[in-house]
Amino acid sequence: MNTKPVYLTAGGLAKLKTELDGLIKVDRPRVAARIHEAKLDGDLSENAEYEDAKQEQSFLEGRIATLELQLRNAAVIEKSNGDSVGIGSKVVIEGGDGEETFTIVGSAEAAPGEGRISNESPVGVALMGHRKGDTVVVNAPAGPIEYTVVRIG
Repeated sequence: MNTKPVYLTAGGLAKLKTELDGLIKVDRPRVAARIHEAKLDGDLSENAEYEDAKQEQSFLEGRIATLELQLRNAAVIEKSNGDSVGIGSKVVIEGGDGEETFTIVGSAEAAPGEGRISNESPVGVALMGHRKGDTVVVNAPAGPIEYTVVRIG
């Protein structure tokens, strides 16, 4: 059983709880009804609707199990103190392409397109523990990239 902490902000925790609640109270009964209706159509061996509903149920139950495990292992992070980069920090870095702003979050909340990167990503790993003015090297697939920490919020 995986007991690795799942780092979440308070907002991320609420979002996962809301998703789990919807899956259990809305989607699970809807899929069960689909399976019941498909069973009424007769021979299950050639019933595409039944197979599709069972496949949806399998995916749904897998997602519910994942969310339950994440919530069981959730560690809510507080906003960092601003002295050094940690989970919850909003960091402005400067590199060859100019300034970029990221918020360091746990992997369950990561959304790079929205500026939220995981503490386990190459950039997140490189930034963790560093202070304003530090130069960090990110080991990217294309080779090392240097960034300077401009601001930590």
